[in-house]
Amino acid sequence: SPQNDSVVAGGGAIEMELSKFLRDYSRTIPGKQQLLIGAYAKALEIIPRQLCDNAGFDATNILNKLRAKHAQVGPWAAP
Repeated sequence: SPQNDSVVAGGGAIEMELSKFLRDYSRTIPGKQQLLIGAYAKALEIIPRQLCDNAGFDATNILNKLRAKHAQVGPWAAP
């Protein structure tokens, strides 16, 4: 049978990448829309934060590391 070589990022990676994209985009627009998009970007990080909390990790520390890795590597980053 043919082997499926598709890989899907997990553990909140998609939400972190979307959050990064929206934060970057929000910096290019003026006014209240910038704040609204920034708030939406922050809300997307609730999923990886909850995963960290459920696993017993310090979510703030892990998310800061994950944001830095996503900025360097992209969606396949791991803390």
